[in-house]
Amino acid sequence: MGKNNFFSGLFAGKGKTTNLAAKTEITPKGAGPNYISGIVPKTVSQTRKDIKEWLSARQLASAPENAKRYPLYNLYNEIQLDMHLRSQINNRMLKSLSKTFVLKDKNGKVDEELSLLLNNQSWVYGINKAILETVFNGHSLIELNYENNLLTTSLIPRQNVDPVNGLIFYDYTDDGKKVEYRNQKEYGSWLMEFGDKNDFGLLNGCVPHVLFKRFAQSCWSELAEIYGIPPRVMKTNTQDRVMTNRAKQMMTDMGSAAWFIIDDSESFEFAKGVNTNGDVYKNLISLSNNEISMGISGAVVGQDTANGSNAKEATSITIVQDLVDSDMTLLEQHWNTTVIPGLAILGIVPEGYTFGFDPAEDLTELWDRTVAAANFLEVDPEWVKTKFGIEVTGTKKLDQTKLNLNFPDGFFD
Repeated sequence: MGKNNFFSGLFAGKGKTTNLAAKTEITPKGAGPNYISGIVPKTVSQTRKDIKEWLSARQLASAPENAKRYPLYNLYNEIQLDMHLRSQINNRMLKSLSKTFVLKDKNGKVDEELSLLLNNQSWVYGINKAILETVFNGHSLIELNYENNLLTTSLIPRQNVDPVNGLIFYDYTDDGKKVEYRNQKEYGSWLMEFGDKNDFGLLNGCVPHVLFKRFAQSCWSELAEIYGIPPRVMKTNTQDRVMTNRAKQMMTDMGSAAWFIIDDSESFEFAKGVNTNGDVYKNLISLSNNEISMGISGAVVGQDTANGSNAKEATSITIVQDLVDSDMTLLEQHWNTTVIPGLAILGIVPEGYTFGFDPAEDLTELWDRTVAAANFLEVDPEWVKTKFGIEVTGTKKLDQTKLNLNFPDGFFD
């Protein structure tokens, strides 16, 4: 589709922009296959997970024959309820998702109109998110489709996808109804695949640390319950029903803490163990958080308040930025090799375009250079306003008043 025909589907009326993916304007080949509508919803067990279950899921996912990934990806979804892990993933992903990208034509010129349109489309955000999630999950398979004349991006649940054999299972517990998606005509356009089919992503290494952390939190809460509000014990003649009932009433009226009644001929003692205030659990939780941070962000940023320092934080932030730069390169690679060719088939993006990010500018250094150059050169006020947000109204006149110093003759002799 030529550029003129392409933009005729984007604009209608005077100064009004229609939807970029208006079905009747820029997709003459119709809508996508809509595989995701056939996916059977499944109830996921909410029982407590342990290391044994993770090892079993990983072994099943990497089996040489009839491998199943749904137990592992169900476990991935479960551990992402951990707020620390979720924050580390968001901190890394959102830095790349918030960057503005540009599209360039065959001559390397930035297409400002098309770049602005695509930067404001939710389905583009969905594509970028699916690409970045391959770092953590290993693989993503998305489907483009229409809902109410709006182009949408849907991630086909990873539990239902076998990327090694190229299969979509409508019910991941049933091998009967399935689709060989790489053999479908929509593959590469309506269906787009990202990531490594043999990779399980960074979350695979985070699973044991989240499980250990949950275990430590559970034990610590039990310790707080026992030592924070210790149980109450009353001794009485349990053979006497009246005395026993009176003891029950007394213990009930005294509060809601745990209590029990024993016979006056019996005794009760707490088992003597290692005296602790919970430091052992606190240390395990701290270790787990640090390991999660190292796996996702490559460094521990802003967590170690006891041993942290400004130099250490600055170095950690630099490491995180290196990972973000790598993620942005990953986006560029997938867009240029997979997304843009697919969108070109659908007529959404003209052929021959390339995707990229503008190189980051150091505005502090640029401002210093601008101030230095202003002493000798004319600086465009519009450029200053656009680049730094400073409203320039004119040039400030400097006071040219000179001091007159009258010295008598022979003063310097």
